Amino acid sequence: MDDDLRERIKEQAEIDALYNAVEHESEAQVGAIMGPLMGDNPDFRQYGDEIPGIIAPVIERVNGLSHSERRDRLGELAPELLEEIDAEDEEDDQVLPDLPNAEDGEVRMRVAPNPNGPWHIGHARMAAVVGTYKELYDGSFICRFDDTDPETKRPDLDAYDQILDAIEYLGFEPDEVLLASDRVETYYDHARDLVDAGGAYTCSCPAEKFSELKNAGEPCPHRDKPVEQVHEEFTEMVDGEYESGEMVLRVKTDISHKNPALRDFVGFRMIDTPHPRPEASDYRCWPMLDFQSGIDDHLTGVTHIIRGIDLQDSAKKQRFVYDYFDWEYPEVIHWGHVQVDAYDVPMSTSTIAELIEDGELDGWDDPRAPTLASLRRRGIRGEALVEAMTGLGMSTSNVDLAMSTVYANNLQLIDDDTDRAFFVRNGDDAVELSVSGGPTTGSVPVHPDHEDRGTRELPATGGVFVESADLPAVGDRVWLKGYGCVRHTDDGFVYTDDSLDVTREEGVDIVHWVPADEAVPLRLRTPDGDVSGYAEPGVADYDPDDLLQFERVGFARIDATGEEYVAYYTHS
Repeated sequence: MDDDLRERIKEQAEIDALYNAVEHESEAQVGAIMGPLMGDNPDFRQYGDEIPGIIAPVIERVNGLSHSERRDRLGELAPELLEEIDAEDEEDDQVLPDLPNAEDGEVRMRVAPNPNGPWHIGHARMAAVVGTYKELYDGSFICRFDDTDPETKRPDLDAYDQILDAIEYLGFEPDEVLLASDRVETYYDHARDLVDAGGAYTCSCPAEKFSELKNAGEPCPHRDKPVEQVHEEFTEMVDGEYESGEMVLRVKTDISHKNPALRDFVGFRMIDTPHPRPEASDYRCWPMLDFQSGIDDHLTGVTHIIRGIDLQDSAKKQRFVYDYFDWEYPEVIHWGHVQVDAYDVPMSTSTIAELIEDGELDGWDDPRAPTLASLRRRGIRGEALVEAMTGLGMSTSNVDLAMSTVYANNLQLIDDDTDRAFFVRNGDDAVELSVSGGPTTGSVPVHPDHEDRGTRELPATGGVFVESADLPAVGDRVWLKGYGCVRHTDDGFVYTDDSLDVTREEGVDIVHWVPADEAVPLRLRTPDGDVSGYAEPGVADYDPDDLLQFERVGFARIDATGEEYVAYYTHS
C-alpha cells in the first residue's frame, strides 16, 4: 500500500468516525466505520486486513474530542454531512403524531389527576404529551383534579400542590386548574336535566340483584319510574337521606347492549365518608368518574382526550350521556401503559406510600423511589423526562421507558454547564497514602471543554485518598489524574516522572484522588443506597442545588452543606 492511499484511508476514516460520533452523540467504533469506509471506497477493499490497524489511531483521536469539537471538525472536513445530521435532528423534533381533526389555536386538552398522592414517573407521560401538544398547536391545557371519590381513592390534601409542582417541573403551566369537588352542584344540575330527558332513574336494587338482571339483559324494576319520583328520590340522595349502597342514580342506556358493562351504569352513588376538603365535606351524593369527567370535558371545551386503552368503555358510557344532551363527543386517542425499568420499588402510589409509612423509604423524594420528586432532587431536569416520554409515541401497545434514555437526555442538558470534581468512595475503606518526590499540587481543569473556567489546584503534600479498587499492587504504577505517575511502595506513593504515554503504551491506569488533609467527608445518596466517601476541598464552595460531575463516578446534585455534606446521585 503506497503512502497516498494510506493518507486517503486516514482522511476518509476521520470523516466517517466524526459523522458516526456526532450523529449518535457517542464514541465511534472501528466496526461501525469499516462498513461505510469499504462500501463507499471499492479500491480500499483489497486492503481489508490492513485497514483496521490504520484507522484505529484515527478513531481514538476522534473519540478524544468533545462533542462540540467533533462537530467543528466535521464542519471543516465535510460540512454537507453536518448539515445532513442537523436536518435529520429537525425532522425528529416532532415525535408525536398529528392530532385528528385538530386546528391551530383550537386544541384544548386536559390532565385529570386523582390527587391521592404525589406523582410517580408514569404519571408524567400524560402531562408531558398534553403539554407538548399544547405547544405544537398553540392550544390550551387544563389540569382538572378528579377528586370525587372520598373513600376508595381518598384525596391527599398535600397532593394538589405537589402535582401542580410536578407539572411545573416538567416545564408546563396549566391555563386553568379545576377541582371536581368544587363542581358538585354542576353535576347535580346535569343529573336533573338528564332525568328530564328520560336518561336516568333512581335504583335501590342491591348490587348483586342488579348485576343478575344486567347480565341477563333484563331491565331493573325501577327503570320506568315516573320522572317526578326520580327527581324526588334524587333530591333525597343530594340531601344525604340514604346510606352508602342504599340508592343510586343510573344512566339509562341499552339494557340489551352486547357489553354488559355499558348497561344502565351508575352515575351517582352515596358515600358516607366525608371528603377531606372542608369545602366538600358536607356532600354525601357523589358522581361516578365517568359521569363527572364527561360533563366536565364538555363544559370546559375539551377537544381531544388521551386515555388508556383499558378505558375504552369510559368513552362509550359517556357517549350515552352526550347523546341525551345532543353534545358532540371530543376526539379520543387511546394508548397503552408505560412501564419503567431500573427500579426495585413498584410504580404504584399506594405501594410507595406504604413503604414510606413503614420507614423503608425516607419520603417521596428518596432516590430509590420512582417518583418525580426523587428525579427532581437527584438533579434530573423535567425537560429530559418530557423528551423521553414524548419519544414513546402514542402506541396502543404497552411501552417501556428506559431510564437510560432519560439520563442520556439529561446529560445533553447539563454536561456543558457542570463543573468537575473528585470524589473518592468507600468512606472508612478509602486508602490514604503519602506522596513523595513530585509536585506539591496537582492541577485539573474545572471543565475539560472550557479552559476559560480555570483549573482546580489540589495539594498532595498532606497525602491522598484513593479508592481501594484503584490501588495497584506494591511495585506497580498508577497515574493520579492532574498530578502524574506514581509508584506504590511500602512507604506510600513515589513520583516517577513518567510521561502520559505510559497510560497508553504500558497500560498504567488513570485514577482520581483527593487531598487527604483537606478532604470533605460527603455522603452520596444513590438509587442503590448511600455511599460515603471524601470529596476534594473545592466542593465546599458549592451550594445546594448546584450540580457537579464526580469524575469516574457520575453527576450529582449538592443537597446539603455545613455539618454534613450530602449529594444526590444523578446518573453516570
